Amino acid sequence: MRDVVITGVGLVSSAGEGLEAHLAALAGGAPNTDAASFEPFPVHPAIPLEWDRQIPKKSDQRQMEPWQKLGCYAAGLALDAAGAKEDAALKSRMQLIVSAGGGERDYAVDGQILTGLRQADNPGVFLNERLMGDLRPTLFLAQLSNLLAGNISIVHGVTGASRTFMGEESSGVDAIRIARERIASGQDDIFLVGGSYNAERPDVLLIYEMGGFLWKKPYAPVWERPAEGGMILGSGGCFLVLESREHAAARGAKPLAAIAGVASDRRRRQPGSVEGALHGLSRQLGARPELVISGATGIKGITDEERAALKDIAPGAAIHATGDLVGHTMEAQAPIGVALAAGLIAGGGPSEALVTSIGHWRGEGAIRLTKA
Repeated sequence: MRDVVITGVGLVSSAGEGLEAHLAALAGGAPNTDAASFEPFPVHPAIPLEWDRQIPKKSDQRQMEPWQKLGCYAAGLALDAAGAKEDAALKSRMQLIVSAGGGERDYAVDGQILTGLRQADNPGVFLNERLMGDLRPTLFLAQLSNLLAGNISIVHGVTGASRTFMGEESSGVDAIRIARERIASGQDDIFLVGGSYNAERPDVLLIYEMGGFLWKKPYAPVWERPAEGGMILGSGGCFLVLESREHAAARGAKPLAAIAGVASDRRRRQPGSVEGALHGLSRQLGARPELVISGATGIKGITDEERAALKDIAPGAAIHATGDLVGHTMEAQAPIGVALAAGLIAGGGPSEALVTSIGHWRGEGAIRLTKA
């Protein structure tokens, strides 16, 4: 089995642009939170970006919704960091795995349809006609999930095989897992992997509030949300360039850290199942972390179970929650955790780190990183 290393990180969120900005924010300072725009739900908004820097064509920018632009921008940053941006031959065989949601709604069309339904003689016929006539051919009820991968290929020239995974937090874990396993086994040499999320959307806030998942009070750290608990969503994007150690050395790329293993689970939730899953995943990986980057949501129950498990798995380890830094970014949560852990290891920090991802509804994941 070949070693798999991280040679490039592209990261944008409420904490800033680039890995260094995020490591600085992790070291101290209040998180960037917007409590007014979607009151009573706080969100972590993405910082304003100069889109032209990574998406030069205005025509490309216009046809992307915010989640796509965040992802495409982060992908460009990762290629820059890996020294691959100008290497067309390398990008032509670089494979792509994107963790993505179902895209964003067309609010104008939604509003017109809902208004018209009230007066329609036959609501079913009216709905079908409007959906067929008002939505662009490339859309269904939301944007196609694989449009982000398509735009990364178009804008950045990454034209190897492409895969898009859906499944909220678990999709980010499994995107990294599949890329790592294919590289380790010798099937492929280099991947661009990651995801993005736009939290500044009334529709997703409505959906998660209907499930009882959101925090509705002023910002509080993930581990300090009492009573019912809840998550604060965050906008951001993160992509990683993963490659075999030999491939990186051959092209003179300096690795940040190595991904020693990725494990995931999707067992049905019962009291104690999250704690049990984390113990099992850490044993599977042989983890002995000096640092934990936790993707904990802040939701009561599962967050308490994760904290209990980490006391056993990583006694004495420093523990950081990505939710405190950038909010809960769904599909991008695991890649962001890996990016932060890699940056801390590369900066002379711990020799081993564990990244956790506990889905708000289903899905447990753990990723072990070591010095490169």
